[in-house]
Amino acid sequence: MFSAELEALRASGNLRRLPETVHDGKYSVVKGRRMLNLSSNDYLGLASDTTMPLMKDFLRETGLACGTDVPEDFLLGSTSSRLLTGTFDVHSRLEQTLCRLSGRQAALVFGSGYHMNVGILPAVTDSSSVILADKLVHASIIDGIRLSSARSVRFRHQDMDQLESLVGKYSTECSRIIVVTESIFSMDGDLADLKRLVEIKRKHPQVMLYVDEAHAVGVRGDAGMGLAQELGVMQDIDFLCGTFGKAVASVGAYVLCDSIVREYLVNRMRPLIFSTALPPLNVLWTLRVMENLATMGSMRRALSDNAARIREFIRSRGVVCPSGSHIIPVMAGDSHRAAAMAEEMQRQGFYLLPIRPPTVPEGTSRLRISLTAAITPQETDALISVLDRLLP
Repeated sequence: MFSAELEALRASGNLRRLPETVHDGKYSVVKGRRMLNLSSNDYLGLASDTTMPLMKDFLRETGLACGTDVPEDFLLGSTSSRLLTGTFDVHSRLEQTLCRLSGRQAALVFGSGYHMNVGILPAVTDSSSVILADKLVHASIIDGIRLSSARSVRFRHQDMDQLESLVGKYSTECSRIIVVTESIFSMDGDLADLKRLVEIKRKHPQVMLYVDEAHAVGVRGDAGMGLAQELGVMQDIDFLCGTFGKAVASVGAYVLCDSIVREYLVNRMRPLIFSTALPPLNVLWTLRVMENLATMGSMRRALSDNAARIREFIRSRGVVCPSGSHIIPVMAGDSHRAAAMAEEMQRQGFYLLPIRPPTVPEGTSRLRISLTAAITPQETDALISVLDRLLP
């Protein structure tokens, strides 16, 4: 059975293999080729730059800490869940910092974005609830919806009129309606209409908003706290979620919420209750980055400028480009064509991988250019030159 399914994936151009990659700063070496990495989520370039002062200071500090008396913040393992002995002072300090940066009452930190998305929705819904989710939300959110006992409907991507119609329909039937979206969508790079979503919420008291800012934290907003900060709606979103594993160059995730919601999640969210907490050393690094995020405005502007140039070029060639961010799809349609385009980009020195079903819908295979602030204008010029030869 397994062999037949793998063969079917191979025939359709959708078979995947784990790449063997050596990382060299913002470059990757695969099969002897040294290529500019355009497939990373290291949006600010923090994870790949070990020479930056923030990283050097942190490495120096933790290196000095190694010895017989290791401070609690530098421990490499937490060894238990947060409800046992896994909550350290640094976890609480990070949550306090998140509250300060966002102006929200409470924050709760999790082991990963996947844990966050599979855990919150099942915890806060029951059979009298309905979840209305954008058609293109991340797989982890879909899994969270499946684990919940709520009814669920997936509305057409970014179709606010359909969403409002669904809210009107279920507002007389359900005690709680949770509308779920990403703020920057991971595959199309387009931006959710958060202001319209807030307007819909205000019209209907049963509605709560769940927004995943995984691809916006660090790169949008004056202080880097995401698209909700940029649009001035941080206080209007009930579950404002973010991750540390992308632009923040660490690991873990968080939700910003009201205090009573935080207490409820501590008591009801299974991935939090039954998972070992993040190691203190990782949390300390996350805290350092978050404390300095507001100072990285020049990096955000450089990323935005490079992304705008590439989006404008792709559109100038008559190719559909839904992106409004640093995530830029180059549509291929057919999976075989996407794989061939990726191979050509790699030959030209750019590490891009084909994105194929089930990650994206059938017929929408693509390259996904994932820009970072470490990419120079000269490298952007070289990328545009290659795209110029590749696009029709």
